[in-house]
Amino acid sequence: MQVKDIYKDFSGLKVLTGVDFDVKENERHAVIGPNGAGKTTLFNIISGKYKSSSGSIIFKDEDISGRSPHILNRMKISRSFQITNVFQELTVFENVRSGVRCNHGLRYNFFKKPGSIPAVNEKTEEILALVGLADVRETPARELSYGQQRALEIAITLSTEPELILLDEPTAGMTREETSEAIKMIGKVTANRTLVIIEHDMDVVFSLADTISVLHYGSILVSARPEQIRNDQRVKDAYLGEEGE
Repeated sequence: MQVKDIYKDFSGLKVLTGVDFDVKENERHAVIGPNGAGKTTLFNIISGKYKSSSGSIIFKDEDISGRSPHILNRMKISRSFQITNVFQELTVFENVRSGVRCNHGLRYNFFKKPGSIPAVNEKTEEILALVGLADVRETPARELSYGQQRALEIAITLSTEPELILLDEPTAGMTREETSEAIKMIGKVTANRTLVIIEHDMDVVFSLADTISVLHYGSILVSARPEQIRNDQRVKDAYLGEEGE
């Protein structure tokens, strides 16, 4: 994916002021920056929730700028949200199966039970095992721990077999133990996939990212390998210094 010269303003308030960075195939790419830097706005533009004021998003050599989220999902782009977004009354299995059914092009059929399609059930079970939720498959989502609900949202994100995964602060609000488990799980589920992740926890970023882009006052300050970011004085002054205080 290529993000090219993205600008976004809201009624004259400039949030993004020329964002440029590239994401390679099968790369794990983190976007970091202080609060108010424009990270979630950028994600909303990439995922189709917002339209940019100018600039373009290129995915697999195709300009996808301004396309609706459901169209992008069909193009194998899938995202999670900063606030947990699952079907609370459905079981863990039913939550994930709903995405798998859509990926198989299956709509609701009054005469056919959702659980009667072996391929859908098998794929659902595979995803639940991957994210560590197989043991709670029959549990309503509302009864899960916070960390399990975040894992469920990632499972739903995976249910459409995306080629590009967008994760918006997947460990926000987690305990240190939950975060440690989430790092392992995200590393496993994004193997051989392309990932763009927004995250404030630097342990998560440096554990997962191949490349880090630092967003500062609406533009990219630098994009580089983690070891370069860690030692970049501009990044320390703009962001990492804050994290260490």
